[in-house]
Amino acid sequence: MQTDRELLASAYKHFNTRDIDSVLNLMHPDVDWPNGMEGGRVHGHHAVRDYWTRQWAILDPHVEPAGFASGPDGRTIVQVHQVVRDLTGKVLVDHMVQHIYLVQDGLIRSMEIRETPLS
Repeated sequence: MQTDRELLASAYKHFNTRDIDSVLNLMHPDVDWPNGMEGGRVHGHHAVRDYWTRQWAILDPHVEPAGFASGPDGRTIVQVHQVVRDLTGKVLVDHMVQHIYLVQDGLIRSMEIRETPLS
């Protein structure tokens, strides 16, 4: 069985190559996922697929994990370098964020996005 870190690293790799099915296979069927583009949250594989399909039709996001840590509540905190481009390649966002994951039974159950505070 893979570690949470290996699971999440694999999810980032598949997300960045737009391999939706491989990412969804790493998620709980009723995953709770943030809609970082439109606000709110989406639930389940179908809703995540729809959200990413809409997102990728207008934006080109790339998320690269830069570090992993265990939170006090057992969730995994990932420091992420996020670069979002428009479809012409113009950089719209280039910053660090935190993704906080709950992994249960070897699957991603939920994720939240937290802006990284300035030091």
